[in-house]
Amino acid sequence: MNTQENKTNEVVKTMMTHRSIRHYSERKVRKEDLKTIIAAAQAAPSWVNGQHVTIISINDQDRRKKMAELAGNQKHIIEAPVFLVFCADFHRIKVACELEGTEFKASVNPDLLLVGAVDVGISISNAITAAESLGLGTVPIGGIRRSPLEYIELLNLPEYVIPVSGLCIGYPSDIPDLAPRLSMEAIFHQEKYNENIQDEIKEFNHIHSEATKGRNSGGSTWTQRMANFYKDDFYVNDSYKDVGEMLKQQGFLKNR
Repeated sequence: MNTQENKTNEVVKTMMTHRSIRHYSERKVRKEDLKTIIAAAQAAPSWVNGQHVTIISINDQDRRKKMAELAGNQKHIIEAPVFLVFCADFHRIKVACELEGTEFKASVNPDLLLVGAVDVGISISNAITAAESLGLGTVPIGGIRRSPLEYIELLNLPEYVIPVSGLCIGYPSDIPDLAPRLSMEAIFHQEKYNENIQDEIKEFNHIHSEATKGRNSGGSTWTQRMANFYKDDFYVNDSYKDVGEMLKQQGFLKNR
């Protein structure tokens, strides 16, 4: 087996052993390692090489405490040595248009939001893999979208920039078990979508329940957890209710 194959296998091994780390030691992350993580995130592919991602590092503890509270009292935002906020950024595209003497009109197209979200997702995935390859632990923070308007103010985000996800990085103080995954048959389909996945989900319910006994989820099944999270009175009308207002405030979907 050649050297390149060995390197590839190590990368895949890192990806396959990912765990969400929410408890960190006090050991600091080296500046050189953080630069490597940011460079890896920046190296991610993006739509038309638009590079629609901005990453903001938060070091001030008072700001961290406020952000943790706004994200649903997630203490690891305060405790992690590094906390980053990944934003979908079309402000630079607006500046590019201005430099070319043209008007930025694409913000009315909802596809632009998919572009931004996908580019952030790929970028943050690169950052996670890079960090974990350096022996660090990570956990993404989607809860920043609970209070997007407040995050925009705290981060001083201009028009056409929206906060999408946070990322905690640091050395783990404990290593949790791997979270179970659905079978490949449930998520990988050939040629066309296969709706007949009830058996795979029922089987995974048992696996999930056994694997999560003693955790916060209390041994619940996967379907119970998903149904509870996505019911309207929690997800749509409560915790993430300001996302629509945030998008309009930041210049998206106007005149639609």
